[in-house]
Amino acid sequence: MNQDKIKEKYKKELTQDQYNICFLKGTEKPGSGKYNKHFKKGVYKCVVCGQELFSSDTKFDSKTGWPSFFEPVNKKAVEYKKDSSLGLERTEVVCSNCKAHLGHVFDDGPEPSGKRFCINSLALNFKKEPFF
Repeated sequence: MNQDKIKEKYKKELTQDQYNICFLKGTEKPGSGKYNKHFKKGVYKCVVCGQELFSSDTKFDSKTGWPSFFEPVNKKAVEYKKDSSLGLERTEVVCSNCKAHLGHVFDDGPEPSGKRFCINSLALNFKKEPFF
């Protein structure tokens, strides 16, 4: 399915705010996202296609106002794009499956990666780790 058809399909299924984040490259206000202070065990998935993106084991409080992770669940889960908007040089993070905008990655995170994936809560769904 091409990107225009994906956008049209999900314009009907996502909230307006989710659509603005994922397909118009918006951002939520710092501190407003439901996953900013969320630290339950599980997996964060793409709100558009459901692909697993980040594990709760890699989440940390960056004190930036957005959910932050030091690495994706696997290297193929996300893709990187150069972002020169707002007069800044940044690296955009998108879902590798549906190309939805997730947020940005910076080189000021904790070890072991030194990365901070700064992700919009509205681009994510959370799947709680099952208890046996």
